Amino acid sequence: MQKKDIIVLGIESSCDETSVAIVKNGREVLSNIIDTQIKIHEQYGGVVPEIASRNHIEAISRVAKTALKEANMKFEDVDVIAPTYGPGLVGALLVGVSYARGLAYSLNKPLVGVNHIEGHIAANYITHKDLVPPFLCMLTSGGNTQIVYVKDYCKMEVLGRTRDDAIGEAFDKVARVVGLGYPGGPKIDKLAQTGKATVNFPKTHFENLDFSFSGIKTAVINLHHKNPDIDKADLCMSFEKAVTEVLIENIEKAIEQTGIKTVVLAGGVSANTHIRSEFEKLEQKGIKIYKPDLKLCTDNAAMIASAGYYRYLNGDLSTSTLNAVPNLKIGE
Repeated sequence: MQKKDIIVLGIESSCDETSVAIVKNGREVLSNIIDTQIKIHEQYGGVVPEIASRNHIEAISRVAKTALKEANMKFEDVDVIAPTYGPGLVGALLVGVSYARGLAYSLNKPLVGVNHIEGHIAANYITHKDLVPPFLCMLTSGGNTQIVYVKDYCKMEVLGRTRDDAIGEAFDKVARVVGLGYPGGPKIDKLAQTGKATVNFPKTHFENLDFSFSGIKTAVINLHHKNPDIDKADLCMSFEKAVTEVLIENIEKAIEQTGIKTVVLAGGVSANTHIRSEFEKLEQKGIKIYKPDLKLCTDNAAMIASAGYYRYLNGDLSTSTLNAVPNLKIGE
């Protein structure tokens, strides 16, 4: 039985956000500081790994001190240090992991490496205090698209994943081609709200629960090249509609296969207005839908601290040799 509150310091540096958070008992956020690099990478049309790493180095100590100050705590008050160690950009990950290892060693505190994907799932524990496993998670982000069967806090199985582009990757590539720039997801979402789904793009279907978004992406790009005067809002809405239909089709198959009627959304793309509204419609079929707060959809350290808390309770401690694993999968 847990006798005292457990304070976790979470660290997130897998891509272009340097974030440190202080979270109590896995669900109560005391601070969640995010230093974003979006403005820096906008001029390049995407994240430049080396530039991201340099900015993480410059920001991480300052962000950590700010997080502690906002939580009205000192380093000594923290019980667990939990950094993201994968998946992500290797140089960016190494900044967070190295800082965490140094903290854990100097403070003599336990170190718990966290899978970034598990962090996205755990964002829902912060938003929804009543949420407990088992449930299905529809994870949609810049680097991953997966259906994860969350059997328990630390026991998960991937039921389906993309065979090519992640959905967020497809959003960014389409946005770049039609001239919206980076980051593509929010810009397509905003423009699509004024458009109509006038184009039926081809969708790839598999017998299992895997995804493919490269065909839809290529069809959008080809149409734009052939007809550059096409209404961009209509093009974005048609693209959104097509990819969302693929997500809904596969999650319904997963519900049928598992019998699990609780579904959570997770990942940066779960902030998309159309995707959220279409998943909400599943509640008319008796499916319970959970969505993280918009501020917790994108990369942040609070979700990492939450996942780290449950890993800590499970006894999944890391050694001082914890390293970055850029291609880390669920269950590794």
